[in-house]
Amino acid sequence: MRFRRGLALLAVALALTACGGRHATRPAGPATAAAGSGTQRGGFQRDDTSLSQDRRYGDKSDSSPTGAPPSFIYSLPEPVPKAEPRSLYGNKSPYSVLGQTYSVLSSARGYDERGIASFYGNKFHGYKTSSLEDYDMYKFTAASKVLPLPSYARVTNLTNGKSVVVRVNDRGPFHENRIIDLSYAAAVRIGIWPKGTGLVEVQGIDPSAPGGEPPAPHTVIAGTGSPGIYLQVGAFSDPANAERVAAQLRQANFAPVQVEQVQVNGRTIRRVRVGPLDGVDRADQVTARIEGMGLPRPQVAVD
Repeated sequence: MRFRRGLALLAVALALTACGGRHATRPAGPATAAAGSGTQRGGFQRDDTSLSQDRRYGDKSDSSPTGAPPSFIYSLPEPVPKAEPRSLYGNKSPYSVLGQTYSVLSSARGYDERGIASFYGNKFHGYKTSSLEDYDMYKFTAASKVLPLPSYARVTNLTNGKSVVVRVNDRGPFHENRIIDLSYAAAVRIGIWPKGTGLVEVQGIDPSAPGGEPPAPHTVIAGTGSPGIYLQVGAFSDPANAERVAAQLRQANFAPVQVEQVQVNGRTIRRVRVGPLDGVDRADQVTARIEGMGLPRPQVAVD
């Protein structure tokens, strides 16, 4: 009986890995305050992964605990990066979710990306992550589309300079404009809670490499303001193609539209960008409008 149950769990895990796990249905917007639904769980419960997504979780939408965060979050020790074997689950590469294909990196070494972070809480607390570990929103963990499971990263809030080391043990977030999904505790620690999103820098940590200690967080200089959000609609080697896309955007009343010339691997590339944009919600709205024009899905750049 145990053997048959093990085979069933393996099949489910492989299915989760192939589809990117439960994140395909995770709400893309900011977490909202719990509305007295009794969804905050102090302990873990049995997670029946054989159920459909709309029946698997006790809550229909995500939320965060009501009131001020528990004081112990501010004194929790950060995870100490250590070399770990790859999880048997959650590392399928490439994999596809919602029509997009992603490739898992061989290592967190050298990974350094800026973008928009979100967080997840009550709905998923105690349920299985893509690596089949239990999600604990009171630990410093995170979900990434591309970092191997498990791995480690330092996440720095580019608005206030606060940072935290997280253990990446889940897949997501599969919102086109997000690069990492933080646990509730990590979001509180760096000041992304309760807003729901924030501009961050994610720096991968490879403890097996020489000098693999956590990198120093990005320094935020007081008085310089928050970095800007830009949408990169394309990068072209042909100047005429870059100007053609820029003209389409200007004609559709997107402003400002910039064509920047940069050097990439010895080649001159022209990046077409819209921005800076006023906040994450505005970036999401403009992204949808650009896709509606039949142009490629823009990439978020935070500078």
